[in-house]
Parts: sequence; C-alpha cells; structure tokens
Amino acid sequence: MLLFPLFRNKLDVFIVGMKFGSGIAREPQISEGFRAEESEHTVPDPYTPPRRPTTTFRDRLNVGPSFDDFIASPPSAETSAPTSSDLASSTDDTPTSEPPLRTALVGPANRKRQITRLPTWLQTPIPTSPNYKRIKSDLRGLNLHTVCEEARCPNINDCWGGSDKSAATATIMLMGDTCTRGCRFCSVKTSRAPPPLDPHEPEHTAEALKRWGLGYVVLTSVDRDDLADGGAHHFAETIRKIKDKAPGMLVEALTGDYAGDLEMVNMVAGSGLDVYAHNVETVEALTPVVRDRRAGFRQSLRVLERAKGAGEGMITKTSIMLGLGETEDQLWEMLKELRKVGTDVVTFGQYMQPTKRHMPVDTYVTPAVFEMWRQRALDMGFLYCASGPLVRSSYKAGEAFIENVIKKRKGRRDVTMMDDVGRISQGASV
Repeated sequence: MLLFPLFRNKLDVFIVGMKFGSGIAREPQISEGFRAEESEHTVPDPYTPPRRPTTTFRDRLNVGPSFDDFIASPPSAETSAPTSSDLASSTDDTPTSEPPLRTALVGPANRKRQITRLPTWLQTPIPTSPNYKRIKSDLRGLNLHTVCEEARCPNINDCWGGSDKSAATATIMLMGDTCTRGCRFCSVKTSRAPPPLDPHEPEHTAEALKRWGLGYVVLTSVDRDDLADGGAHHFAETIRKIKDKAPGMLVEALTGDYAGDLEMVNMVAGSGLDVYAHNVETVEALTPVVRDRRAGFRQSLRVLERAKGAGEGMITKTSIMLGLGETEDQLWEMLKELRKVGTDVVTFGQYMQPTKRHMPVDTYVTPAVFEMWRQRALDMGFLYCASGPLVRSSYKAGEAFIENVIKKRKGRRDVTMMDDVGRISQGASV
C-alpha cells in the first residue's frame, strides 16, 4: 500500500496490481483526495457518448402565447370587459375607461422581454358540442375545405355549435389553398404559380352543399392573378350549380378585386348570388402597408360600387380590421367613402397576428370601442354592422340578419307580383 502514492492514476495502480497481486486484478479503494487529483489526468472513456447541449426550443416556445391565453376563464374585476350597463351609463360618445391589459416577461433569463397577453375578451371556449363534431365529420366526408378551420376562426363554436345543422353557417374555400398575393396580415400560402383549377370543383361543391343542407353558405377564394379572368368564371359557375341544386340556399360570395377588371365583377354578381362581399381590410392610409401592392383602397371601392349596380336588391358587404394603427379620423373617412358607393353591410373585428413574420398588433381594441363604431355605422345609414373583437368577415350573427332581410325582400316582391297578376286578371275579365 505504500507504493500507491507514487502513482498518478488508476491505470498505474491497475498495472501494479497485475504485477504484484495474486494473479487477479483488483481495483484498490482510492481516497477522495486521490480521486480529485485523478480527474485532472484521466482520459475520457471513448465509449461514453458526448453530452448533448441543452436545446433552446423551450425558450423560443415560451415567447409565444400560452395555451391558457386561448381558453376563456372567469373574468376578474380588473380585466373584465365592460358590460352593456356600463356602456349605457356612459354619456360621452368616446369610451372613458379601458380595462388594463396583462403583460408577462418571457424568454431566457439573460434575454427577458415583456409581451402583452391576450385580453380576456379575446379568449373563447374550446368547441366540444355534438353538432360541431357532426359538422366537422360531414365536411371530411364531403371533401369540403372551410376558412373556418384553415384560419382557425375563434367563432367556429358559435357558427357550428348550434342545435340545428340547417342553421349553421360555413365559409367554403374555392380554387385551392395557395394565393398569388402576399398581404402582411394573411397567413394563406403564396406562390406565383399555384396548382391549376379543378374543373370538377363547381359540381362537387354544389352537390356536397346540397347534401349538407345549410341554409346560408359563404363562398370565398384565394386571389388567382395567374389566371386571365382571376378565376371569375370558376366562381360564377360554382354559384350557378349551387342555385340549380339547392334553390332555397342563400349564397354570399366573398371575392377578390380581379385586378380591377370590373367585367369579372359583373360576371360573379350576375350568377345568382344573394350577397356580394369584398373586403377593404383597412383604412386608405394603411392599405399600402397592410395589403399586397396589387390591391388598392380605391380599386376595392370600385368593385363594391359595380357589384351594387349589377342587380336590383343586391346586398354589398365589406369588412375592416382594427388594431393596425388606424386613427379615428381615418375610420370616419373610410365609412363615408363606403356609403358613397352604396355599401350595405360593414363589419369590424380585431386584427390578430398569425405568426411573427406578419404585421404586429398595434392595439387591442376594447369591446366598448367596437360598440361605439357599430353605433356610428348604423347612424350613417348602413343596413347592418357587426362589430366586436371576435367578429370576422363571415359572422353567424350578421349572416342571420342578412338572411332575414333577403327573405323579407323576396316576400315583398312576391306579394307585389301577386298584386300585379291579380290586377291583370281583373282587367282581362272586364
């Protein structure tokens, strides 16, 4: 044992044991002090895999909103949205108080940054109703694709979760899922040369909707600047097929601007639809920043104006996102321009940033402000205005109102036609 301090590591000790032992190599017990000295000179075991560095994915994940941010929870006294009684008690046209927004520090310890959490009024329950599950199953069986799912619409529980499937509403996406434009607010895939159109899509879509039995359907599509007509013939043919197979179904078409070709607007508007929708998206001053360079605020106004004049009783509709940095004066001016071209329905909704590559949210607009703009729009003469943080282009409450308006108008036309027939018959008998 007196020889051991002369050796520097276990390898030397092992060799000594082989030479002077009883023929069996045994590793001697080594003191803690010797082990500390040993670690400085020991060669790493070549069969031991190297230690993998810790990943930073968790840090990047923590920067985004948490799962709890998307789930509705009982509001607290500090963060709850204003009630209708609070709004009614306000005498000023502009809301006087705004509930505080929650903030949080996220990121690694040495790179913490503050973010704004989703306000309580933007949280929605997870859809779990039986009717929602039935409709989702129907869609898969009918091979239909909806914007409701593709865009992860927060209102899907309201639009699909009712007790009657015929009262449900859905937005069907035509002409593929790839757009030729790249607006800074939209997460739809983009390409200069999307796949060709499916020539059987109009027939298949009409047959599927007939079997589904909806009362009101919204058709929309990506922009297809790669096509000479922008896809207008395809869109119009789909509407005609639907009306042939399900005459009682009301159809709303949410179209692009067809690169300013108003003849294409005439074609779609004259295909038998009930509501022509085209979104201006934001105020004129922000249009170059928010939308693709091929879109334009004035160009969108011309589309709405031409659609309004395409047929008697045509209802035109547009949607605006708030929270992009627009001012009150810009919103006033935009509403005035929309009324000049005869727009009937306008909706306001909160802009939500799809990914970090898209435009950031400038402001989370409170429900009180949305209610203020709803009332202002109605005072200006709009037929209807849906306004709220979760309101989107296709919103069930708005579609239900429009459906009632269309049915009443058709009822009045039928009564007028019957009166005319009665007068003609009476004159012939005399």
